[in-house]
Amino acid sequence: MTQTTAGPAAVPGLPSAGPLMRALRRHHTSCLTVFAVIVVAHWAEHLVQAFQIYALGWPTSEALGVVGLWFPWLIRAEVLHYAYAIVMLVMLWLLRDGFTGAARQWWMLAFGLQFWHHIEHLLLLLQATFGFTLGGGPVPMSLLQFFVPRVELHLFYNTIVTAPMIVAMVLHLRARSRAGR
Repeated sequence: MTQTTAGPAAVPGLPSAGPLMRALRRHHTSCLTVFAVIVVAHWAEHLVQAFQIYALGWPTSEALGVVGLWFPWLIRAEVLHYAYAIVMLVMLWLLRDGFTGAARQWWMLAFGLQFWHHIEHLLLLLQATFGFTLGGGPVPMSLLQFFVPRVELHLFYNTIVTAPMIVAMVLHLRARSRAGR
């Protein structure tokens, strides 16, 4: 096994990263840009859903965002939401090595918040899969959903994960431009 000293992710004593990690380091800005577009589009879906409920007066069961207008069965599938939560968690982890200093702290804050968000989605998926519900209610419930309705809760979760990501990216880009890259 070989070691590498290239890039901020090098850890003495550990084997060099595989091809995926090398590609992520080499194309960090491109990967980060694609990831950011996906995250912001997902966040916008939650904003549209809130708009459908509060501005248009749609019932929550019909307010499924833009994608849900065409694919309501997909939006109602817990597996989709969990898959997104886990992919986001993995990408936050994989892209972390491109960040340093304060940018990395903000990025890891987003990771920590997304970890909890993923736990909530895992609880929802398990309930939907195995046919039980927390609290014995008619629909799967996440823990904080006992205190905050689901639409508002997931808009909140996506906001508190997206905000530190944006801060991290701005700090990261400022540092890169100061470094003359």
